Amino acid sequence: MALAALGWILQDGDRAERYLSLTGLDPDALRAGLDDRQVLGSALEFLANHEPDLIRAAEALAVTPEELIEMRRILS
Repeated sequence: MALAALGWILQDGDRAERYLSLTGLDPDALRAGLDDRQVLGSALEFLANHEPDLIRAAEALAVTPEELIEMRRILS
């Protein structure tokens, strides 16, 4: 679910830039960290901190916002 959320974040250029800027990741570090719990958790943290994105991501992934928040808790 976290990997799918990250994919959703990266589908939009402006949103992807905001994610990279806020996390301090660059594209290479992001690619290298796709199996890292901390990187995946950062995607869910990013969504949790911006409710409009959280809601849209949940809709796109066919889950509830609460499920995304719970996954963030599990990964952290």
